[in-house]
Amino acid sequence: MSVWRACVFALLLPACAAAAHGADFDYRLQPRALTTDTWVVEGATADFSPANGGDIANSAFIVTGAGVVVIDTGPSRAYGEQLRAAIARITAEPVVAVYNTHHHPDHMLGNQAFADVPVYALPGTRAAADEVGATLAGNLYRLVGTAMRGTEAYPPSASVAAGESVLGRHRLRLLALRGHTAADLALFDVDTGTLFTGLVFNRRTPATPDADPAAWRASLLELQALAPRWLVPAAGPPVADAQAQAVLAHDLDYLDWLVGHFEAAAARGADMAELLDAPLPERFADLALLRAEYRRSVSHLYPRIERAALARTRAPE
Repeated sequence: MSVWRACVFALLLPACAAAAHGADFDYRLQPRALTTDTWVVEGATADFSPANGGDIANSAFIVTGAGVVVIDTGPSRAYGEQLRAAIARITAEPVVAVYNTHHHPDHMLGNQAFADVPVYALPGTRAAADEVGATLAGNLYRLVGTAMRGTEAYPPSASVAAGESVLGRHRLRLLALRGHTAADLALFDVDTGTLFTGLVFNRRTPATPDADPAAWRASLLELQALAPRWLVPAAGPPVADAQAQAVLAHDLDYLDWLVGHFEAAAARGADMAELLDAPLPERFADLALLRAEYRRSVSHLYPRIERAALARTRAPE
């Protein structure tokens, strides 16, 4: 085989591997009973890959007695369809409502499978999904391959605001937060003490591409004040009671360190290249993808902090 043909063959291998997943990609979804009427489907604490089909976030659902409420629908049409099939294996109650916690693709690209029911989100999430949903879907195609086949952005169809909603046996308190993105919906099941949120990360480094750290910090403090019995994070295992508070505190600690680290670097005039390989505190070693997410934050968060520092030094006295 010529060198040229060998190179072409090597280049085709990833495409062939991705095609092997195809529309038949099996997410092997295994809902786990968490507390009364409440089920969680855990994603991998990993980055997007053809091996996981983009399944790196948690989905959940509540069997209320008056229909099923779904929180986040996963990264693809196939995931959404398989989630709906998994729900049907557990209960005969129909799905009557879906909530998207925010607009990131691993939380809402399964919406297509729920097009026959209302898909609720904060107005800011709906606007972001309308604006960049197709781009995010395209990016995910490139990252995970044809497990995404047939997936198109399906933005939330209805807006919600902070308040309470009662369905069957469950009273849901809706919280309009921000920080991880410009609009972060959290749902607190008052009857079970279960908090569902897309802006908390357990055993995974918080992702900051759309972050407002100050707003994120305020949101985490508000969630701490709820004292949830159970916490279902965006990624990582659900936790209860004191562990839930510990996870919230760990996220706060990481964000505070990250911002302080970047502010100190900007004050001394450090450039991005200098920061990429900076040592990271040992207390965050339990967070998956620590170095990778830190470097992402250097690329998209540090420039903002650097510009703010420059603006302060140039401000007239």
